[in-house]
Amino acid sequence: MLTERKILVGVTGGIAAYKAAEVVRQLRKLHAEVHVAMTKSATEFITPLTLQSLSSNPVYVDLFEEPKLWNVEHIALAEHVDAVILAPATANILAKMAMGLADDFLSTVLLATRAPIFVAPAMNHAMYHHPATQANLALLKDRGIHVIGPDTGFQACGTKGDGRMSEPVEIVESVARSFAGLNWLQGKKALVTAGGTQEPLDPVRYLGNRSSGRMGYAIAQALQEAGAETILVSAPTDLPTPHGVTKISVQTALEMYDVVLGLFPEIDVVIKAAAVADYRPAVEAEQKIKKTGTSRTLELVPNPDILAELGRMKTSQVLIGFAAETENLMENAQHKMQKKNVNLLVANDVTKPGAGFGCPTNIVSFLFPDGRRIDLPQMSKLEVARHLVREIAKLLGIQTKE
Repeated sequence: MLTERKILVGVTGGIAAYKAAEVVRQLRKLHAEVHVAMTKSATEFITPLTLQSLSSNPVYVDLFEEPKLWNVEHIALAEHVDAVILAPATANILAKMAMGLADDFLSTVLLATRAPIFVAPAMNHAMYHHPATQANLALLKDRGIHVIGPDTGFQACGTKGDGRMSEPVEIVESVARSFAGLNWLQGKKALVTAGGTQEPLDPVRYLGNRSSGRMGYAIAQALQEAGAETILVSAPTDLPTPHGVTKISVQTALEMYDVVLGLFPEIDVVIKAAAVADYRPAVEAEQKIKKTGTSRTLELVPNPDILAELGRMKTSQVLIGFAAETENLMENAQHKMQKKNVNLLVANDVTKPGAGFGCPTNIVSFLFPDGRRIDLPQMSKLEVARHLVREIAKLLGIQTKE
């Protein structure tokens, strides 16, 4: 997909700069022509010589150094490349891009280029969620900048949260797909549910589950990449909304039920990846329930089964369900597939290492009503999502290249 494509990798001064070496290596593996530009602070984390060796091209740092290949080199490079990848993209470079600042080689190229720009944010969790950073990202997205990630995980500062740079292979895959033109679902409208619903007990507490929402958000991203107009109906989560996806926030199963069923008639594809609570408290206390030191009985009432209701309502829609099980995976998944009248069911055992809630990877099987079964090895949730999108295209009668 990237053969003979000219890609500029911009490296800025964050601890994730060491991962830029793998980004360059992955691009070369796909036969891209790779150039690298670094900020001076990036050279404190990884040397230009390392990236020059991997890219087989000169590395650019100083705006005023003697040109290596062209005259007015930052302009020539800006016009030469087919795409720019910023990995890592610090809060500082995002702010520069938003304001149009050009005070070094890399930021000048970013202002001069008309090639697509892909940024992979990488910073501390608090910095990522600062209103200024979020406003800058929103502005850049509105200008057509492609934002990849960030991921959630352990950070160099010792904290855990979102702000961690996406893995190099995911960054390169996103760029490669943009050149591949795999718009299988162009003109289709898709709806994804994600996250774990919360059922209030009182103004402070709720019944919930361990779902992080990562699988549903990855599916929404993959659908959008494939050209679908994508709506994400999400229970509470800290995950950033994928670029180009419309998000509708809900809290409870009843709220999700109302939104999904209201939109269903105009939707072509529904993927029910949310972990919807089967029960809710019969009564929500108006005030915080106080501890008395004695036992307390909680009455629960069933929530509506959203997937089953969609299975009854569907006409031409493709309906995808999920079965997250802890025992008898295939037996329970087969039963659910038949009972809910889905076109495809994604089954996974959440007790397996690499497949549990909150994990960045998954191990799944695709089950079909005609008895077919596709088993996928452990892979990132975004990779799983892209495999799922391919199967959805086939279910819609769209020809895909294997």
